[in-house]
Amino acid sequence: AQEPEEKKIALELLETEQAYVGRLHLLDQVFYMELMNEAKNGKTVPEEVVKMIFSNISSIYQFHAKFFLPELQKRMEDWSSNPRIGDVIQKLAPFLKMYGEYVKNFDKAVELISVWLEKSPPFQELIADIQKRKVCANLTLQHHMLEPVQRIPRYELLLKDYVRKLPPESPDRADAEKALEMIFMVAKHSNAAIAEMERLQNLWEVYQRLGLEDDIVDPSNELIKEGPVLKISSRNSTSEKYLFLFNNMLLYCVPKVIQVGAEFQVHLRIDTDGLKVRELNDTEFPHTFLVSGKQRTLELQAR
Repeated sequence: AQEPEEKKIALELLETEQAYVGRLHLLDQVFYMELMNEAKNGKTVPEEVVKMIFSNISSIYQFHAKFFLPELQKRMEDWSSNPRIGDVIQKLAPFLKMYGEYVKNFDKAVELISVWLEKSPPFQELIADIQKRKVCANLTLQHHMLEPVQRIPRYELLLKDYVRKLPPESPDRADAEKALEMIFMVAKHSNAAIAEMERLQNLWEVYQRLGLEDDIVDPSNELIKEGPVLKISSRNSTSEKYLFLFNNMLLYCVPKVIQVGAEFQVHLRIDTDGLKVRELNDTEFPHTFLVSGKQRTLELQAR
């Protein structure tokens, strides 16, 4: 008899999970362990660096090898009497939040690997030696490290497919739908964590360009736009200025001639609350506009 579609997908989940646990074993028990041993002997790189590269891979490996894979195997063995995986995935979903840390750390980890491959020949030799082994399948450490980043989207796709193929009267329907919702939230959480981290990173860089002025540095601010403008002081003189528009304030800055530390000096801060912008039709000065706020009114010209 033809296997039901949903069972095929459940089996695919089990098979990909077995392969995935093999990858995690390679990352945690081979790469991490061997690099850590060498680091302890002071031969390759500082122990701290190894820990920073591998983040929380050990917890991820233990969870999949000791809990999720065995539960899944048990389910597939009993499929004929109990055709369901929804409840097992519901148990798994909350733990997937620990991927947030690994995913957030990923770019930094890859960067550390390249830096130390150049800096430390013994580190390079050890990695090359492990990469030559059959278990690595001719792939680099960086390539294997990408697997956990791609795993949650994979669960989401398989589970979506599983729910789609389930017969309406299936005993697993309610559980599988709930499980899919939970996985979807985790995937969103992990993507949101990356987006939030990038936002803070960009914000911090802007603050550094502004010389880290105390009253401006606030992690909840959002940079909307930035760019150069000309300030029209009188009919025959203009000067280079620079604007940063945040959700709550407009910073009117002067580019520093000697760029030590900060790139700009903040001359004026205008609250966006009650801020008005009006275009001026001036043939002599095209692209001019008036910005008026509680603090000041400025006549500016864009490029």
